[in-house]
Amino acid sequence: MLPKLHLTKNALALHLLLKRPKRLINIVVTNQYLHLRHHLSKVSIFVGAVYIHRHISAVHSARSALGPIYNGSVMKTPHKTENAHISEACERLIEAALPQVVFDGWTTATLDAAIAESGVDAGLARLAFPRGGIDMALAFHRRTDRALADELAVADLDAMRIRDRIIHCVRRRIELVAEHREAVRRGVTLLALPIHAPEGAREIWRTADIIWTACGDTATDYNWYTKRMILGSVYSATVLYWLGDPSPNFANTWTFLDRRIENVMEFEKTKAQLNDNPLVRAILWGPMQVLGAIKAPGTR
Repeated sequence: MLPKLHLTKNALALHLLLKRPKRLINIVVTNQYLHLRHHLSKVSIFVGAVYIHRHISAVHSARSALGPIYNGSVMKTPHKTENAHISEACERLIEAALPQVVFDGWTTATLDAAIAESGVDAGLARLAFPRGGIDMALAFHRRTDRALADELAVADLDAMRIRDRIIHCVRRRIELVAEHREAVRRGVTLLALPIHAPEGAREIWRTADIIWTACGDTATDYNWYTKRMILGSVYSATVLYWLGDPSPNFANTWTFLDRRIENVMEFEKTKAQLNDNPLVRAILWGPMQVLGAIKAPGTR
């Protein structure tokens, strides 16, 4: 037996039947447009209400299946920032440019070829590398630096002597670009030009800083600068030797690196001996006062 549906005199309260499914169907009922005629049967109204209720239940089920990706009637899509778009474009362009660098170097021609190969929008590519080849060469260097920093962050360097840590880090930095030796050669040639030499020196300093930071350097005085200066010179000399090394697995390069690090260790040993000499300390008292005022970045 069908339950009776009680109606008010002037309006039909369908919202009582649709109370639980919220925010899916909005039914606006106004007295001036909704009047039931006497020939409309109560059974018809009930059947229609049941149909609407079942339809709403189906919508509920569909929304539940869609899960958190559905918000109202609009599908959410991940939003990328401008920097994320540029970083992604840089990565794709560098990967596409590496085979071309062998022939044209880090030039605008290489960038144009990378745009055509990667499918990156030309405007976005110019935004990523506004100066063309030089910006691509710098981005390639920094990309390898980031890869080195990520690798050293999980490496067990504490089990090594400081000398072995430095050798390991410099060697890994070179090994990460071993398959792109010609691209490195072209980059070194470009950054050696007087107009780009300051930027090249800045990138080498950054590489040395990454290595010393990973090795646990705690210097806060002028030694912070001298360590990075000396390591930068060792790294640069080793890269130049490596570019012309024909030996299997670059064995001669690693021997060269060992000798350079040994020279640095001898220099540090000599410096420590001089600091222990009272006469030398007296002579260098003035200069040491000046050096003592030099602090590492971020150190008061």
